Amino acid sequence: MNIILRHMVSTILYSLLLTIGIGGVVFIAFPIKDWSLIWTMKILDLPFLFYVLSIPVVAGGIVGLSTGWYWRQRLKYLDKELAHLVKGHKLSSDSINYPELETITEHLNQLQLKIREQTEHSQRLATERTQEREKSLQEIVAQERNRLARELHDSVSQQLFAASMMMSAINETNPPKDQTMKRQLQMVEKMIHQSQLEMRALLLHLRPVALKGKSLQEGSEELLVELTQKVPLQINWKIEPFHADKGIEDQLFRILQESISNTLRHAKASSLDVLLIKRDDLIILRIVDDGIGFNMNDIRASAYGLNNMRERASELGGNFKVVSLPDEGTRIEVKIPIINQEGDSRD
Repeated sequence: MNIILRHMVSTILYSLLLTIGIGGVVFIAFPIKDWSLIWTMKILDLPFLFYVLSIPVVAGGIVGLSTGWYWRQRLKYLDKELAHLVKGHKLSSDSINYPELETITEHLNQLQLKIREQTEHSQRLATERTQEREKSLQEIVAQERNRLARELHDSVSQQLFAASMMMSAINETNPPKDQTMKRQLQMVEKMIHQSQLEMRALLLHLRPVALKGKSLQEGSEELLVELTQKVPLQINWKIEPFHADKGIEDQLFRILQESISNTLRHAKASSLDVLLIKRDDLIILRIVDDGIGFNMNDIRASAYGLNNMRERASELGGNFKVVSLPDEGTRIEVKIPIINQEGDSRD
C-alpha cells in the first residue's frame, strides 16, 4: 500500500476513534435525554451525526495526506542516497532541507567513508598483487632467457664454431678440385659464418648485458670490446665521458644493444662505428654500419627492433632517426635532451 494512503487511512481511523472517545466522555458528563436528537437534529439540512463522522474523516484525510507526502519525500531522499552508495557515487548535499534526517545522513556519510576506505584498500591490494605477479613473471622470464642462452651457447654455438673451423680447414688445406664442389663448400662456410652471427645476436637478445653499477660509457666499451673478440667485424667507437641519469643510461644502453643485434643479424656489414657524446644539452648516440642497408619504405625485416628503439627514445623525450639505402649501409641516431642540469654539473 502507498505510504500516503497508509497515512490517510491510519489518520482517519485515529480521528474517528478520537472523536468517538471524546463524544463518549462528553455524553457521559452531560447526558442527553433524547438520543434520537443525534440523527434527527439537522444543521444546514444535514443530520448532526453526519458532521460528527465527516469532520474527523476529512480532517484525518488532510492530515494523513500531508504527513504521508512529507515522509514520502524523506524516504525518497534516503532511497536516492542509498542508491548512490550502491553505485559508488558521492552522497548529495540535500540533507540541509531535511534537518530531521541529520543523524541518518551523518551515518550515511560514515558508511560512505568506510566503503571508500575499503575500496581503496582493495584496489591497493589488487595493485600490489599485480605488481608482485609482474615482478615474479619478469624474474621467471629473465631466468628462462638466461637458461636458454646458456644452453645455446654451450651446445649450438659451440657446434657452429666447430663446424666453422672444420669448413675453414677443408677449404684452406684440402680444397676439392671440382670447382662446383669448391663453390658449394665455400657457400656452406659462409652460411655457417652467418649462422654464428645470428646466434651471437640471438644470445645478445636473450641475455643482454646489464650495466650493473657501471656507467653508460663503461658498459658500452665493455660490450664493444667483447664483440671485437667474438665477431669478425671492424668496430670503431668514440665515447666521451659525461654524466646522465640512470634511467637515460639504461635506455641508451639497450638501444645500443638492439642496434648491434640488428647489425649482426641483417646488415652483413664489415665495419661498425659507434659515437656516444654530449653536445650542449643533448646526448647523441650514433651507430653506423656499411652493410647491405634496406629500403626505408620496406622495413618489415627489422621493424620490431627499430620500433623498440624508437619507443625507448620516445620514453626519454628524445628523437630517433634512421637513414638507410640499399647497399649503402644504415645509420641510426638518437638524441636525448638533458633536463637535470644540476646532475650535469658533476662532469
